[in-house]
Amino acid sequence: MLDQKAVVQILRKQKPNGTWGDNILGVHPVRWKILDDVGTVSRYRRLVELGVPASERAFRLTDRLFYRLLSKDDAPDLMFEFRKAGKASPDLATWVRGAMREAATTALAQAGQVEDPRVRGAAHRIASDVSQFLRSELADKPLIRRGNRTILHPAACPPTVFSVAMVALMPNLQRERAGFVERLTAFLAKPTAKREYVVVVGKKAVKPVFQLLGDPIQADSAGHPKDLALALHWIEVLVRLGALHTSETAQRVLARLLKECDGQGVWAPKSLRSLPKSPSKLADFAFPLELEGKTPERRQADVTFRLALIAKLAGWQLEFV
Repeated sequence: MLDQKAVVQILRKQKPNGTWGDNILGVHPVRWKILDDVGTVSRYRRLVELGVPASERAFRLTDRLFYRLLSKDDAPDLMFEFRKAGKASPDLATWVRGAMREAATTALAQAGQVEDPRVRGAAHRIASDVSQFLRSELADKPLIRRGNRTILHPAACPPTVFSVAMVALMPNLQRERAGFVERLTAFLAKPTAKREYVVVVGKKAVKPVFQLLGDPIQADSAGHPKDLALALHWIEVLVRLGALHTSETAQRVLARLLKECDGQGVWAPKSLRSLPKSPSKLADFAFPLELEGKTPERRQADVTFRLALIAKLAGWQLEFV
């Protein structure tokens, strides 16, 4: 497992402090743009996806860092990519630390540490914050105008790609907070607001990279997704939440992908010269896992695997005729 080329490439770039690129969220600290092959949370989750055992040293190094983030350690060195920006804006520092805790909790949950009291405690705090938002009037109107800009209401705490994935990865939390999960999936079934907006933190305007104000999947009427990687990831998340039925777009995309499978269950769309790039890069940690797609078979492998995983999680009995 550890001699896989994809795994070796990732492990080689890990720093002794447990990070990749001294970056936690994988975004540029000024432009708030997701960076390629950078970001400790993304690299950690990719190792999980690649099947690296949780006992490996790479995980242990990063686990120590993640648990420091969960403990609300305010040490300046834990700001990493936002050290300079956070020093100039205490409000931004507080907001970023919260985002890092959320991302770290999700990563630890994906690594199987769902019953660790620290992970459970952090997860319940995150769920409570989102639940308060979903119960409020802000869930219906989270955006407001301020001057010539549309902004997220300062009191709004909408779900993010991290918090939703976290809940999906923690079955016990879902059972303990069934009402919250129902409200969450109902909110995520809404069409995403088309208006562009920013998140105002102190005096800073931050691009909403991870925030969700509805269904993140976009697809045409035939079920072709705009972002294949994100669509597959989101369908898996919805299945884990038992909420695939809440998203018409997800169902349409999944039906399209299954229709493109051949008699052996292999995804085989016409004219597959390359896998499409992900515009959002939000699911790059999981797709594609097969880096060298030089042959049709290799290009087909990732989607075929994801469809099989989705089917298994959903408890389907698939018969290809």
